[in-house]
Amino acid sequence: MKSVFILSFIFMFSIQAKVTTKEILKVKDIIWGFDFTDSKTIVANLKDGAIIKYDLETKKVVTLNSPKVTVTGQGGLLDIKYQVVNKVPYVYYTFAKKVKGTVVTALGRAKYASGKLSQHETLFESKIHSSTGRHFGSRLAFVGETLFMTIGDRGERDYAQKLDYHNGKILRLTLEGKPLADNPFVNTKNALPEIWSFGHRNPQGIFYDEETKTLYSCEFGPRGGDELNLIKKGLNYGWPVITYGKEYWGPGIGEEKKKGMEQPIIYWTPSISPSGMTRYTGNKNPKWKGDFFLASLGSTHLHRVRLKNGKVIEEEKLLTNLNERIRQVRTGIDGELYISTDSGKILTVHQ
Repeated sequence: MKSVFILSFIFMFSIQAKVTTKEILKVKDIIWGFDFTDSKTIVANLKDGAIIKYDLETKKVVTLNSPKVTVTGQGGLLDIKYQVVNKVPYVYYTFAKKVKGTVVTALGRAKYASGKLSQHETLFESKIHSSTGRHFGSRLAFVGETLFMTIGDRGERDYAQKLDYHNGKILRLTLEGKPLADNPFVNTKNALPEIWSFGHRNPQGIFYDEETKTLYSCEFGPRGGDELNLIKKGLNYGWPVITYGKEYWGPGIGEEKKKGMEQPIIYWTPSISPSGMTRYTGNKNPKWKGDFFLASLGSTHLHRVRLKNGKVIEEEKLLTNLNERIRQVRTGIDGELYISTDSGKILTVHQ
């Protein structure tokens, strides 16, 4: 693994392309997630609780009927995805919700018709042990008639290894928020049936690659040890037993490798603080087509990764002078590469 890291380190600093951005939208809140309902309309979640709609042609912003959320620490209104289910358009979203004194990551949806939202419903509430307001995870990826949902460890690291809690897990659900019969721990005593993989710290990025039928996720380490992982059914990704990160006050955490626990495709020390991720599939930036992009919060850049046969062959830090905490990155229906920031901006990125 270290050799992969060193190789990618060399490529990252040998290639520095000049890129430009164009500001599309500016609001007064963190844009945690956004998606496209068609080629000219963006729906976006603002962390403090509003779902907005933005028309790329008229430049008009409309606040839609939004769900009730709990805003605390890193929690609030989180990811958002537009999805048509049995010919009915929906907006799916994740959010922080107070349940019996604990704030959990929940999944909701609302019908989307004529540019409006109605009939909000909560589909799923995670079972969480936590008294903190951090590490909610929250990202969504749809695969056919199923969806994947990430849950952070909520600051209770040991619970990422416990199958009777959702802390530090990636879940696989039906489009109605139920576990699937072929999930890996359905028949495991005391295990929660929604769990697909475990041993995660705070996965804020997830992407299903339709071309290769592969699921990827990225997650925050503590001080260093951020990871890009290939996610497979039933596997243990190690946190906090193994990690390349350290405690914020200095000492190491556990081991770096252990039998029965997965190694990342690549890890980053120092941290890049990866949030949302995508694989660019558009035509507006042909040199980037097929590359992965990770939104970087703490180190304020857009991180490009090129894979070949499951290994990193090229890396690049982009937008290092933008000075923005980049929260999410998506390929638009129009073929542009879009990012959102914690300062409330959506921008397009160009070679």
